[in-house]
Amino acid sequence: VMERARIVCLCGSTRFKGTFVYANLSETLAGKIVLSIGCDTRTDLDLFAHLAASERAAIKARLDELHLRKIDLADEVLVLNVDGYVGESTGRELEYARQHGKAIRYLEPLAEEA
Repeated sequence: VMERARIVCLCGSTRFKGTFVYANLSETLAGKIVLSIGCDTRTDLDLFAHLAASERAAIKARLDELHLRKIDLADEVLVLNVDGYVGESTGRELEYARQHGKAIRYLEPLAEEA
């Protein structure tokens, strides 16, 4: 019987959707359970185009909160910091993960480590 697989939550800007796909595959093949974005308000805009800006903002706030719940479930967080980029939402997620004692890895070395 296989021991419990580690759970990793992917965090990063949704502008790097392809990186989410790559990281999901890579982490899955490494034997991990992957929690990722379920919706991208940036590229799935056609789904939200009929909504008022306030409604879209409310959806984004709910999705941000849902992602924090995914971090709660995870053993570790993988930050998809493509070209060193960590946006505002990802920064909040990273701080939340730190406050809750989650292991944190980065896709790319941090500038101070490079």
